[in-house]
Amino acid sequence: MAVKQTAGREALGEFAPKFAELNDDVLFGQVWSQEDKLSLRDRSIVTVVALMAQGLTDSSFQYHLTTAKNNGVTKTEIAEILTHAAFYAG
Repeated sequence: MAVKQTAGREALGEFAPKFAELNDDVLFGQVWSQEDKLSLRDRSIVTVVALMAQGLTDSSFQYHLTTAKNNGVTKTEIAEILTHAAFYAG
């Protein structure tokens, strides 16, 4: 089940309200909630790989690694996924 995301509004609500709205309501509210189309586990894997492929290993990467674990991706699977993707990510 998708969790109601408020991080965008909490972190950037006053500074960038439209970005906060898109982050919380569209990305996490609409896209991540479509579990009938792609499971949270699979969305987590895709997200972690996409962030890694861009070299984005900041706090958002850490957040999505934790989210992947909470969505059922094991530490062994993450290690294998990132190792495999590294050969294609450049």
